[in-house]
Parts: sequence; C-alpha cells; structure tokens
Amino acid sequence: MDFALTAEHEMVVRMVRDFAEKEVAPYVKEYDRAHKPFVRAVERMAELGILGICIPVRYGGQGMDYISLGLACEELERADTFLRVVMSVHVGLNSLGLLQWGTEEQKRRFLVPQARGERWAAFGLTEPGAGSDVAALAATARREGDVYILNGEKMWISLASMAHNFLVFARTDPKARPHEGITAFIVEREMKGVTTGDIHGKLGVRAGSTGWIAMNDVEVPVENRLGEEGEGFKIAMSCLDNGRYTIGAGATGLIRACLETSVKYALERRTFGRPIAEHQLIQQMIARMRRDYEIGRLLYLRAGWLKNQGIRNTWQTSLAKWFATEASFAAASDAVQIHGAYGYSDEYDVERFLRNAKGACIYEGTSQIHELIQAQYVLGYRQDKPLRCELPAYDPEEWQREA
Repeated sequence: MDFALTAEHEMVVRMVRDFAEKEVAPYVKEYDRAHKPFVRAVERMAELGILGICIPVRYGGQGMDYISLGLACEELERADTFLRVVMSVHVGLNSLGLLQWGTEEQKRRFLVPQARGERWAAFGLTEPGAGSDVAALAATARREGDVYILNGEKMWISLASMAHNFLVFARTDPKARPHEGITAFIVEREMKGVTTGDIHGKLGVRAGSTGWIAMNDVEVPVENRLGEEGEGFKIAMSCLDNGRYTIGAGATGLIRACLETSVKYALERRTFGRPIAEHQLIQQMIARMRRDYEIGRLLYLRAGWLKNQGIRNTWQTSLAKWFATEASFAAASDAVQIHGAYGYSDEYDVERFLRNAKGACIYEGTSQIHELIQAQYVLGYRQDKPLRCELPAYDPEEWQREA
C-alpha cells in the first residue's frame, strides 16, 4: 500500500496551485460580489490544459490519470468553488461521459476540442420538476428520419450560458418504464431552437455561471445520440460517478481552505490577553477540520485509485462526495465562528466558503440521497451491474500515445 504521490501528481499540484493562487484568489472576491462569471479564469484553465487533464493525448488531453483530476479539483476549490464546478461539468459529467460511451467519431468531433479547451461543455439532466427523481424527466425526443426533435427545459445547469456543447437527456419512449425510456444526446449551441439564460440571486458560486437551457423543436442528428436509445439513465448515472468524484475532491480542498484560514486568524487574533488559538474550543473546531480534511482526502484518493484500475466505484465515490460536502459545510461554519463578527462579512473569505459549501450538499445527489445509497449497498438492496461501456482504466502508455 503506497500513499505517496508520483512526480507527475506533484507537478499537477504545483501547477494548479500556482494558477489558483496567482490568477484567481486575488480577484475572485470581486467577481463574487458582482455575481459575475470569472470567464478569464476558465480561459486560462483551457490554456493550461486543465480542462483535458485526464483525457488521453490522442483525444486532445494531457493523458494524466484520475488521481490527477482529483488533486486538481482539490487545489481549484481551495481558491473558489466555481473553478471546481467547471471541472465537474466540463470534465466529469461531459468529457468523461464521451470517453466512456462515445463512438470514435464522436470522440474526434466533440471530445478533442473539449479536452483542448476550444469548446466548453455542460450537462443537462436536471429540470424544473426533475432533480433527485430522474425518472420524472419531462424533456422529449422524437425521431423523424435521421434526426431527433428535442423539446423541453433544463434547469440549474452550470456553464449554461458559457458552454458550446451540452450532454442532454430526453425521453424517447413515453411508454417504457420511467428509467428505461431516456436517451442521451450531444446538443450544440449553434442548433436552431437552443436558448440559454442565467439564474440570478444565487446564495453561492456567484463567480460561476448557473442557468437554464430551453429546447424548442431542436433538430439533433442521429449521429449526435450518445449510446443507444433507452441507455440514457445508465449513461447519466455513470457520468454522475465522475462528477461526484470531482465534488468530493473539491470539497476536501474547501475544508483545507477553511483550516488554513482559521489557523492563520486564530494565531493572530487576541482576546483576554492571548491568541484565540490557545482557547480549547477554538482548538476543537480546528482539530475537526484537520480530521475531516484527512478523511476526505483518503476517500477521494481511494476512489481515484479504483478509477485508475478500471474498477466500478459508485458507492466509494458516493461516500467521498457525501462525507466531504457535509464536512466542508461544517468546516466553513466553524471558520465563520472562529472569525467572529469578521466572519459574517465578506472582508474575509470564510463567508464565501460557507455560501459555496452549501450547494454541494444539494447538487449531484443531495446528502440524503447519498445516505440512502450507502444504506442500500450495505443492505444488499443495490448492486452494480455490468455496463455495455465501462470507464476505461488508466494505461500510461496508451493514454500518452499520440493520435
């Protein structure tokens, strides 16, 4: 059992941390206050190759492993959650879905420009009336010859107003059982009938883009269908395994940010003639952050290792996401408490950490959904079944091979 990071992993950490500290952290508060997407940061992520970090070189990526993806997400969310959200939707939910389920033609056409950061990608599953209950999905796709006609609306979509490609799920067979009549499609912004908009007034992730996608008689070519008809639910769930992995890793970075900020403040702030770091109840909160950071890191690294081996990791990833998001919200709340009145203002970062942390307890499976998932696996009510297409294991030689 080897817990050491490789030289490549260390390089990823240094590169992403340097970017986040120098090019994002000094400016993100300004964008957060203005509720304005920090577009230049995403452009720089594309230029640095971060948007294709774990995609094989022959498909435009950097050819690194899934652990590298997790480490990058930890460093990104340490600066701000919106950076990790970009990775969750562009890489985890969309690009890795194409890598797993796409045809060679689809990978060349869509995955390559996404991995290079030339086109940004989003994921359209949630609807105004369908969140945790995916079976309630109402968007429809009707086949007419060589095209599908898509109608419906997607809600709470990260990068909705910024993305070029959308992985969208729609019901193709209204007579099939709810989970079996759903199909996945690659929808392009340029298609007639596609409109998007932003959601305003969000509690958190204000430096990022969150919005809606509306489809009005959108003609999607058959070659843009991902997988077979009726495989949409399986595709969506496999994509969520990847997205949840990035969330667990990112939330671990948020715990670290809370810990580092709280330690610094506790050592500087004095009450009753001594640093507040000497007060036992302050130490208790800081100790919990340290404990939860170490647990969260071990959980997501294990999930990343399983991905590298090509081993299904649904429950392990669910556990990493569930634990780290709840722990990050608790850490952020304690960080605000440690900062006292200052923590209640945006003079310090901890109030932004608290607002950002709450969203991750809701999206890509609420904490309650993940709690049920864990119980169902333990009780034997839920079991993993083989998929027609599995996420490929990491093969350094193969992934570094040029096209």
